[in-house]
Amino acid sequence: MTDQTAAPAPANHPEGYEPAKVWTWNKENGGRFAAINRPIAGPTHDKDLPVGKHPLQLYSLATPNGVKVTVMLEELLALGHAGAEYDAWLIKINTGDQFSSGFVSANPNSKIPALVDHSDPARPIRVFESGAILIHLAEKFGAFLPTEPAARAETLSWLMWQMGSAPYLGGGFGHFYAYAPFRIEYAIDRFAMEVKRQLDVLDRRLGEAEYLAGDEYTIADMAVWPWYGALAKGLVYEAGEFLAVQDYRNVQRWTDQIAERPAVKRGRMVNRVFGEPSSQLWERHDAGDFETKTADKLTAS
Repeated sequence: MTDQTAAPAPANHPEGYEPAKVWTWNKENGGRFAAINRPIAGPTHDKDLPVGKHPLQLYSLATPNGVKVTVMLEELLALGHAGAEYDAWLIKINTGDQFSSGFVSANPNSKIPALVDHSDPARPIRVFESGAILIHLAEKFGAFLPTEPAARAETLSWLMWQMGSAPYLGGGFGHFYAYAPFRIEYAIDRFAMEVKRQLDVLDRRLGEAEYLAGDEYTIADMAVWPWYGALAKGLVYEAGEFLAVQDYRNVQRWTDQIAERPAVKRGRMVNRVFGEPSSQLWERHDAGDFETKTADKLTAS
């Protein structure tokens, strides 16, 4: 006979918890982000999005997903693509800017970043999801996405790898390690194991190629670096020591190499509201803003 006795609950699991037959929303759930998390979509208030002078209008915040796009735009400008000039408007997600009627019209999923391309004023194009924005810009300007079939497939494969993997890093490991109202050993162990597996995937790839898609720097690197480069330097979730990130030598090499790119340095400043004031450019409407409108200069004036 098989033993049908249920295994005892772990010590850090609330004794006797059983999911209800029908889930109901408890507004107190959600840890640090309980005030903005909700189980429904759509706008909470009416507010139009601002529109600046450039065809490309970005609505974002310098989270890893936001940094992907500002790095791409700055890299395009560094290559001489004048049409990549852009306005970057700050979306304060902790106060619910992403639930305005204007933002929801640009992204019905209410997540940053969102791009509206006004290159044809009669037919603006909305683009949401950071990977889709990178592809849109790469194809629009013919840059950072190879056209040779094998290289293109490799680039898009690593881009989609990031889109599928990062939720385990952020919403999985990051949430339960840094943001949850209490720590659950099982959840942290589960997602720490997966994040270390992901780091090993990257480390092995970067041991055989300079960049993720091969010899060329592409949108795949721009997508992965803001998440896993920050992780490799212990800059997210205060988890560098816990995950022994220094052991991934090839990831460290690649992270440092990309961090030295001037366009990357500029891109990570845009829509940034944390860190050294001199590294924060809350909104970007002109290339000169990097010299005159960082937080330290605005505060001083």
